Amino acid sequence: MEWETVIGLEIHAQLSTTSKIFSGAATAYGAAPNTQACAVDIALPGVLPVMNKGAVERAIKFGLAIGANINRESVFARKNYFYPDLPKGYQISQYELPIVGKGDITIQVGDQEKVVGITRAHLEEDAGKSLHEDFHGMTGVDLNRASTPLLEIVSEPDMRSSAEAVAYAKTMHSLVQYLDICDGNMQEGSFRCDANVSVRPKGTEKFGTRCEIKNLNSFRFLERAIEYEVVRQIDILESGGKIAQETRLYDSDKDETRAMRSKEEAFDYRYFPDPDLLPMKLSAEMIAEIQKTLPELPDAKRRRFIQQYGLSSYDAAVLTATKAMAAYFENVVNSVGAPNAKTAANWVMGDLAGVLKRDSLEITHSPVPADKLAGLVARIADNTISGKIAKEVFEAMWNGEGDADAIIESKGLKQITDSGAIEKIIDGIIAANPEQLAQYRSGKDKLFSFFVGQAMKATQGKANPQQLHDLLKKKLAG
Repeated sequence: MEWETVIGLEIHAQLSTTSKIFSGAATAYGAAPNTQACAVDIALPGVLPVMNKGAVERAIKFGLAIGANINRESVFARKNYFYPDLPKGYQISQYELPIVGKGDITIQVGDQEKVVGITRAHLEEDAGKSLHEDFHGMTGVDLNRASTPLLEIVSEPDMRSSAEAVAYAKTMHSLVQYLDICDGNMQEGSFRCDANVSVRPKGTEKFGTRCEIKNLNSFRFLERAIEYEVVRQIDILESGGKIAQETRLYDSDKDETRAMRSKEEAFDYRYFPDPDLLPMKLSAEMIAEIQKTLPELPDAKRRRFIQQYGLSSYDAAVLTATKAMAAYFENVVNSVGAPNAKTAANWVMGDLAGVLKRDSLEITHSPVPADKLAGLVARIADNTISGKIAKEVFEAMWNGEGDADAIIESKGLKQITDSGAIEKIIDGIIAANPEQLAQYRSGKDKLFSFFVGQAMKATQGKANPQQLHDLLKKKLAG
């Protein structure tokens, strides 16, 4: 039987406010345990929550960016469950009336585009964190995260493969950073995913029983967890078994998912409106003002890069994946001109991205800033250096030896473009290799690369490749 995978994602994005959603406690990452949990966060008797306007504004900004309906009135509810890191015994969230309604987002999967529906995005507070290490059989609880503002973004079950799920998660990750509503730091838990996965016979409409994989904090883990879960569910069904609806965790060491608990339904949480928080009402003026602050969004920027710079859809998608990379690329192109955009793109996506990854650096901390890379691209464009020599120059720039012009001058790397000088070198190589010349002229065309190699060796790689190629062809033809 042929099976179809059905995937929906729930993304929790920590909003970039300096204080918590219902209190004035700080949200900064890395503080000593329980030093950023105030009386409101730990639910001491008599305290009352107060809504953080900044969190509301960020949620509205997100909703506008995905073309969603912004509900002018929304309600906070209590989601009741008991866990050591939830001091109130309930979580303040939104259920029936969320702040952001239906919208959609376009993702790029290889060369294909796909629209994924967004069911809703609602505001809620985070819970604390249970710590299981170094407590000699006990569990520690750090409540610093308690009441940290989250935007939970719930997709429709529109994805059909792990590749689509990863593309969606990356697109959403890029969007919240472009909007400056979330720093997207997955290692610190600022952006994490839950994946709802099920399978069904291909061609059927009815959904299969879903399992939810919780707290996936990297795109790689998201992909691997889904792929494992799909195989697991298909094996069970093809063996005559039934899928249990449950919450599962992904064990990255064993590369497998394992059962955590049976999956709760909404009624298990006994949702009811929070009596301490009035319905939240938004004015049309407030929404209009936030609309004016929206930046150029990733999808619009990608389409502009294709049209304005003649880039492929793939190149434009890579370059606009982060706001910082898009800005870096455009700074390079603004210096060297749009006709050199493809060369600039190749350097940003290739050599630069490679060494940034090697040295674990963000592009904002690159030792080679955009104006310096532009200088290198300019020297390639005007044939001062070849692409091969440019790699040597770039490495020297990365190591702090100066800009492109200074390095080219100090190392004597300027490309040889004098046709007469190149011809003289070629004549010498042909004279020194009569046997290879005879074989080439008798039909052994592969020997052309031998002569190219000899010529590049003689010029220490400085000969203009195209000039060398053309002159060599002419000389060897006799």
